Amino acid sequence: MIRSPAVVPGNRRPLSFSVHGLAALTLVAVACVLSVARAQAVDPTVQVRYDAALGHFLTGPEGMTLYVFGRDEDGVSNCYDACATAWPPLLADQVAINPLSVPGSFSLIERTDGGMQVAYEGRPLYYWASDASPGDTTGQGVNDVWWVANLAPVVRFAETDAGTVLVGPTGMTLYTFDPDGENMSNCTGGCAFNWPPLVGGYDPDNGYVPMAGEGVEGTVAVFARPDGGMQVTLDGRPLYYWIRDAVPGDATGDGVNDVWHVVPR
Repeated sequence: MIRSPAVVPGNRRPLSFSVHGLAALTLVAVACVLSVARAQAVDPTVQVRYDAALGHFLTGPEGMTLYVFGRDEDGVSNCYDACATAWPPLLADQVAINPLSVPGSFSLIERTDGGMQVAYEGRPLYYWASDASPGDTTGQGVNDVWWVANLAPVVRFAETDAGTVLVGPTGMTLYTFDPDGENMSNCTGGCAFNWPPLVGGYDPDNGYVPMAGEGVEGTVAVFARPDGGMQVTLDGRPLYYWIRDAVPGDATGDGVNDVWHVVPR
C-alpha cells in the first residue's frame, strides 16, 4: 500500500494516509469500535471500510462486505429461498452498533423465514456468497439491483474550524475546486491523491442514489469520474476531502491556492 505522511497543524503527530487519504482514519475507527465493544463484552454488529472507488461502506463483524437489495421495501426483505442462499441476510439478536459517529440509523426487522435481520436506514443488509475475503466487493452491481451499503447520509452539516460546513459521512470536511465544471472533475492523478473525491457505490440509473442529511439544500447527485468511481456532487459541484485534515472538525484545506473552499451552510 502506498502511503504518504500528512502534515498536520499544531502539535499533533502526523498520520499516515492510504492512496485516497481516508483508510487510516477508518482503521483507527474500527480499532476504537473493537476496544469499546470488548469493554462492553458485546461485539459490534457492523464495521466501516473505505474503498477508493466505492467510498465508505458497511461490513459485518468479520469484515465481509454488506449489501442492499433494490427490490426490498423499507423495513421489509424480499430476498428468500434461493435468493437468501446467494445473499445471506445479516442476522442478529440485538443491534450492537459501533459507538462512533456513523450517520444513519440501524434497526432489526423480522424475516418471514425466521430470525431478525439488521437494517440500515430501513434497508435490510446482506452478504454475497461469492465474496471470499474481507474487502471483496464482487456483489456490487449484480443484476443492477445489488449495491454495497454505503454510509448515509453521504453529506451533512457539522461544526468545524471553519464554522458550520458540509462534511462527508464520517464527519470529515468537504471542499469544492474552482477549476471544476458542472458534473465534471478537473482533479485527477496527483491532485486526486491530495484531494480524495467523495465517492460511493451508487447507481442512479437503477435507483440507488446518495442521501442528503437534514438541512442540506440543493441537489445531491453523482457522476462517473474518468479515473473510476461515482463522485458525489452538490448542485453539480464535485466534492472532495483534503489529505491534511486529520480528524473531524479540521478544515485546513479552506483557501488552499485560493481555489479550494469549504461549503458553508
